[in-house]
Amino acid sequence: MDKQDSLDLFQEQGNYIKGRHLVTIFHNNQNLYTVMRIRVEETNEEYDDKEAVITGYFPKIHEQETYVFYGSFTDHPKFGLQFQATHFRKDLPQSKQGIITYLSSDLFKGIGKKTAESIVEVLGENAITRIMENPSLLDTVPKLNPDKAKQLYDTLMEHQGLEQVIVGLNQYGFGPQLSMKIYQAYREQALELIKKNPFQLVEDIEGIGFGRADELGRQLGITGSHPDRIKAACLYTLESSSVQSGHVYMEAEAILQEVKSLLEQNEPVEIDFSDISNEMVKLGEEGKIIVEDRRIYLPTLYFSEKGLVTNIGRVLDQTEYKDQFPESEFLLALGDLEERLGVQYGPTQKEAIQTALMSPMMILTGGPGTGKTTVIKGIVELYAELHGCSLDINDYKKEEPFPFLLCAPTGRAAKRMTESTGLPAVTIHRLLRWNGADGFDHDEDRQLEGKLLIVDESSMVDIWLAHQLFKALPDNIQVILVGDEDQLPSVGPGQVLKDLLDSERIPTVCLTDIYRQAEGSSIIDLAHQIKKGTLPEDLSAQQPDRSFFQCSTGQISEVVKKVVVNAKKKGYTAKDIQVLAPMYRGPAGIDRLNLLVQEIFNPNPDGSRKEMAFGDVKYRVGDKVLQLVNQPEANVFNGDMGEIVAIFYAKENTEKQDQIIVSYEGNEVTYARQDLSQITHAYCCSVHKSQGSEFPIVILPVVKSYFRMLRRNLLYTAITRSQQFLILCGEEEAFRRGIERGDDLKRNTTLCVKLSETLPETTSVETSPSEMDESKNLENQNGNEQPKKAEDFVKVLMNVDPMIGMENLTPYDFMEGSGN
Repeated sequence: MDKQDSLDLFQEQGNYIKGRHLVTIFHNNQNLYTVMRIRVEETNEEYDDKEAVITGYFPKIHEQETYVFYGSFTDHPKFGLQFQATHFRKDLPQSKQGIITYLSSDLFKGIGKKTAESIVEVLGENAITRIMENPSLLDTVPKLNPDKAKQLYDTLMEHQGLEQVIVGLNQYGFGPQLSMKIYQAYREQALELIKKNPFQLVEDIEGIGFGRADELGRQLGITGSHPDRIKAACLYTLESSSVQSGHVYMEAEAILQEVKSLLEQNEPVEIDFSDISNEMVKLGEEGKIIVEDRRIYLPTLYFSEKGLVTNIGRVLDQTEYKDQFPESEFLLALGDLEERLGVQYGPTQKEAIQTALMSPMMILTGGPGTGKTTVIKGIVELYAELHGCSLDINDYKKEEPFPFLLCAPTGRAAKRMTESTGLPAVTIHRLLRWNGADGFDHDEDRQLEGKLLIVDESSMVDIWLAHQLFKALPDNIQVILVGDEDQLPSVGPGQVLKDLLDSERIPTVCLTDIYRQAEGSSIIDLAHQIKKGTLPEDLSAQQPDRSFFQCSTGQISEVVKKVVVNAKKKGYTAKDIQVLAPMYRGPAGIDRLNLLVQEIFNPNPDGSRKEMAFGDVKYRVGDKVLQLVNQPEANVFNGDMGEIVAIFYAKENTEKQDQIIVSYEGNEVTYARQDLSQITHAYCCSVHKSQGSEFPIVILPVVKSYFRMLRRNLLYTAITRSQQFLILCGEEEAFRRGIERGDDLKRNTTLCVKLSETLPETTSVETSPSEMDESKNLENQNGNEQPKKAEDFVKVLMNVDPMIGMENLTPYDFMEGSGN
């Protein structure tokens, strides 16, 4: 092929630049982002320099090799003209002599010129491509022994395989980052596997849903009732159900209907239920789903429920705690503790402390102001007194385990535990030592060491994490779960705390007496009325610690602005004020309010502050940000809030890339530009993300445009985040309608049923359990036996005083024109 033919070939794929690699300026081993310099040989761009800077996502680039890069030139504000490559390929020799020279080079050990000539003579000018597609063709080359043939193929794949995969995936519409994920999962077999079953991507590659795989399937002719398509739709539907709705299982009839709708969404043909049933039977045989009665589970969720029941039973099976201390000894120690701490425990609080110390496991519940924190501290102090152990971790030798394990789902909740007890508390992930893809270091084979475990904010713990925690517990540990059952359930699947309470199998104490209310907190009074589904008649009347500003959706931003500006004038910082909203988009959404509050607390009118744009967002030094994903290697987790403490541009660091440094309570984490999707501004956040935290001032907009999201537990969770002042703004009718909507989004779980069937009944103290979940009435006639035939399957399917120093302030003082 001459130069003109080569040029024509390149031009078919768009703008390109061809050149020999000179030096790699930067290469990120994790996401393969690369900056390199090449010596230019050919290009169809208007570019006359002898060298060019190339940026993109590439594997290891071999020195002095020639590559063809496809993309376009961009003018970087800091580094000038760069060629931004979307894909690339190695420039392989096209002539017979070129291929012979290439195969007999030092790159292919043991392949001399004669052998290379034999290969080309037998396989022709496209020998390299044919070998990569079918290595057995080397068997037809005379005098080429199997070992040399394998070595030649391996070398070709090492140098050409990834480039070939990236080019092929690009033709299917995959960008470089997603292509790298696919390659890392399937290596050189990626294209072959995708052509065979593109729907496998739904199972294996994060970020690829059924719609994307279905589009690829249509390109490859895999449509309609193809078995792979139906299986992928079934698994995708189950996964979406758990992620989006928190379900542990789906009813068989519901999944059949949803899968059928999904499959027919972009297809002109009707999909039969029997075809779906056939593939679900096969999925069950392959172990990819679990069928129990009319319920369909993903295996990880099914075995999490089952495993949690087993391990709770193991913890409860301990009998040595019941009579370990005479009541007289307990009461004497409790009296001494009250005198030492200067507190007087109420009757239910005393009962809670005694039940905790005399039981292998206990649940402590109660709304705001009922003294849960006071009880936790009392339990810890009295445990240490009665067992003769120190609460000072420094009193223990290095090899001696600290007996107290305190944890919570989020870093902020763990910090509050530390502040209230004086003991170290960590996230559950950190307690179990999560190491990312490899899971947890602590499990059933390497269990935790400790004598007393207290888990705060238990309502936030999903079924999977609860299972991971309980299977890592030793046999001789006492467990206390603390939480508020009326708050939002976990973001992840399940409703663990609610199911544990409903099962009535675990000793439970519900604190009902309100202590902080006596100190004048109308916020707590409001919270407890909301729990009952009622609202005070004077909701919009000014109170010492809360207020309600009537306004429309379009006025929300102006009201929030006035409140924040005046709070700032009174000395409050961005950390003290938290705006909460249930939705991201719209004039009263999280995105809009984040931008508004950022311009109040951290403006940059003259451009003097360092900032970095990412999409539509501009991050600045001093910004309050929120972590969106778990990153255990950096000890930062979903929901953690931090502050941007530094921004470095690529020219200012040795990595030659833009970076943002975020401090999470002193733990500094570095984010490269491509990692910024892991964070967002936190001036305003969702109510879910605020769980486990409290703030001096909470601003809560409530308007009818939110109505799809408004429910009693969401509003209850939101207002109980406030410590000192609660500013409600919006439409009172929207608030009232939200309170009237109980938790109508029932989650499908069977934890309560399994606990009730497995464990003996127990008694509870001052409990007020919610109504039993409908799943308690499910019959378990078939156990774990799965239908073996499609027709059988179809039969189954159809059958501290927060007001100190605030005495003279009210929420109205934060509004302009208040006279202050």
